[in-house]
Amino acid sequence: MEETNKRLSIKDLAEEDRPREKMLLKGVASLSNAELIAILIRAGNNEETAIQLSQRILNSVSNNLNTLGKISVRELEKYKGIGEAKAITITAALELGRRRGIVEPIKRKIIHSSDDAFQIFFPVLCDIPHEELWIALTNRAGKVIEQQKISQGGLGETSADLRFIMKVAINMTCHGIILCHNHPSGNVQPSPQDDMLTSRLSKAAQLMGIQLLDHIIISDKHYYSYADEGRL
Repeated sequence: MEETNKRLSIKDLAEEDRPREKMLLKGVASLSNAELIAILIRAGNNEETAIQLSQRILNSVSNNLNTLGKISVRELEKYKGIGEAKAITITAALELGRRRGIVEPIKRKIIHSSDDAFQIFFPVLCDIPHEELWIALTNRAGKVIEQQKISQGGLGETSADLRFIMKVAINMTCHGIILCHNHPSGNVQPSPQDDMLTSRLSKAAQLMGIQLLDHIIISDKHYYSYADEGRL
């Protein structure tokens, strides 16, 4: 005879209510503490889903993560469905959270002008005998959220550079892009290839709701700014 009181598993939930799918759909901040722990333990027991088991563990410490962090691995193993591996995973995750809380937040660099961008890139590019193309990605406040080298050895392959730049920018969900490369020759005037890359990147970024804020060309202690020259 078919069992009528079958335990509800996470797979039976609507996709947007499953912890992993919900995190991808709505972001990690949308998950409850029980859902976050459920992701860690992955499965419950014969009577409870991972979420139900996680909630029972939290209830036992009055939903206080600080209290949960003080529970030993052996104490966690007393819960049906929590073996040594799962208990260690929970303990390790809580310890990471504790350590994160005592670490000084990173002070992000801020770019409000071409000189700000120059000060960031000059130490990286000033003494390099070959061309390198870099980007800085910023949020709406002008804070740099990512700084990355895109290519080396010239700007001939502008189409390949363009695709990679947009991929990085989209993945970082940035608001603005600052493009920068060096001219080892000492001449900071942009080449036709520089103009082409700037134009194409500006148009591609606009389609994605991202702004090309500037393109800086560096040489020795001088630089050229497309934004300052009114070319963006």
